[in-house]
Amino acid sequence: MKISHRAFTLIELLVVISIIGILMSLSLVAFQNSRASARDSKRRADLEQIRSALEIYRADTNTYPEITGNVNQFSAVPDFSDYLPEIPNDPLPSHYYYYSGSANTYTLCALLETGGSATCGNCGTAACNYQTTNP
Repeated sequence: MKISHRAFTLIELLVVISIIGILMSLSLVAFQNSRASARDSKRRADLEQIRSALEIYRADTNTYPEITGNVNQFSAVPDFSDYLPEIPNDPLPSHYYYYSGSANTYTLCALLETGGSATCGNCGTAACNYQTTNP
């Protein structure tokens, strides 16, 4: 009497493990791209929130804050916390939002991970590829 055992060969198991590894690496790349895109969306939303606060501030005081540098310097502007209680920060700790303003105009800048590659002209920093200005 002949007994046959059906089992997977070592080659078949290695092929399946290789295919699973390739699929996992592809999904990891897609996941990283979606995280970068989400951070960029947050940056755009943060700049829009800051822009809205600046416009309300302008409507009340007839001037924009005259500071240049990191947006965290808004904490030194008198009564600006009434318009923007919590100043948003870039999702990555090594990046920041840049503000340059005078009495009549301002520029807000950020560095997007998946955005354009052009450098902003009025940001005062080379690490910028997205900007918004007063309307």
